[in-house]
Amino acid sequence: MIKFGTNPIAWANDDDQTLGADIPTERILEEASHLIGFDGIENGHRWPQDDPQALKELLSGYGLSFVSGWHSMNVLAHSIEDEKKAIQPHLDKLKHNGCTVCICCETSNTIQGKQMALSERPVLDAAGMKDFGARVEEIAQYCANQGIDLVYHHHMGTVVQSPEDIDAFMGFTGPATKLLFDAGHCYFGGGDPVAVLEKYVSRVGHFHAKNVRPAVRQKVEREGLSFMDGVRAGVFTVPGDQEGGVDFTPLLQILKASGYDGWIIIEAEQDPDVRNPLLYQTLGLHTLKRIARETGLI
Repeated sequence: MIKFGTNPIAWANDDDQTLGADIPTERILEEASHLIGFDGIENGHRWPQDDPQALKELLSGYGLSFVSGWHSMNVLAHSIEDEKKAIQPHLDKLKHNGCTVCICCETSNTIQGKQMALSERPVLDAAGMKDFGARVEEIAQYCANQGIDLVYHHHMGTVVQSPEDIDAFMGFTGPATKLLFDAGHCYFGGGDPVAVLEKYVSRVGHFHAKNVRPAVRQKVEREGLSFMDGVRAGVFTVPGDQEGGVDFTPLLQILKASGYDGWIIIEAEQDPDVRNPLLYQTLGLHTLKRIARETGLI
């Protein structure tokens, strides 16, 4: 059954923690659950990080499920055995909270948090991507053996950013490796979200309903801005925003046709002082539920 969730990054940013620093944790949870009506929420730096039971109690107190959380992979820099040891506490937290997916992204050489133009991001050649894919697949199988699907997050500023990167990565992984399809990162990275989702929907294990403002994206590219400069400038937004460039109707139609039954998450980081999270997240959820009803997804 489809469930709708959010990410606290809309209220309190993880990469730039000055964004939303003044917003109380209780307000985030109250708005996400009781005022907006999400079923669950992903990880954020405000939640208990090393106590799975405390995390469960915090979120359940607001009627929210813990959906999953980001894990930074370093398979290009570390041994497979070290990576297994590094991911195990995260898997234990996910299992304790009833999660079924582990969100992963290679960060050993990412520039997503650095003051660098996105054009300077790391790129793997075919041999490098083949080796990388084999390494990720081994970690994915390790996760699958514990009942958790590794869902790989293609992401701006990383080795899997463009549609060509996604093609290469998906070609060198599988079947244990699943895809976290992020509509916003796909569009920002130069891809057609509909075409990419159609191609890989059978391996999609998680869905991020992120939207992009084309005018801000163009500014980022034209001026050689960093990823976080783009975030602060408002490159991302929610489904239903008239400024957004992503059409979510065909995307949810594809999910319906494929029999997708996982989470749909609004992960749309913006400056909360400029764009009120309560208003934008409400718009996003209502838009997605309307489209889901129209397409028969729910």
